[in-house]
Amino acid sequence: MTKKPGRKIITFDWAIKTVLRDKANFDVLEGFLTALFGRSITILDLLESESNQRDEADKYNRVDLLAKAGDGERIIVEVQYLPEKAYLKRLAYGAAKTVVENIQLGEHYDNLTKVYSVSLLYFDISKDHDDYIYHGK
Repeated sequence: MTKKPGRKIITFDWAIKTVLRDKANFDVLEGFLTALFGRSITILDLLESESNQRDEADKYNRVDLLAKAGDGERIIVEVQYLPEKAYLKRLAYGAAKTVVENIQLGEHYDNLTKVYSVSLLYFDISKDHDDYIYHGK
């Protein structure tokens, strides 16, 4: 087992997992996401950030923060301190799992809500050379 290196600074990871989960601090999270998305974001609620397994063989997914925005969109926020191989693939799985967990049998696909995934990484993801990266403007 690899020992995690000690951190000597307070990271955004700590803020996401503690401070920003408090409804009194939603304005901080809204401000961050508004600046990032370039449009006003209102957080209605923080949702359960761990997905359910449908059966014993199903993989579950846990994210740092899953927010429901005012327009029903879901926003996943992940902070990753240590490098992780195939991180973008894990990210795609988490977003896809969030999409399918928000539509029920018989519902029309028009009812699918958008899912955004925001990752704050403390490592250079391009060193993996296993995934494609697109920076939107």
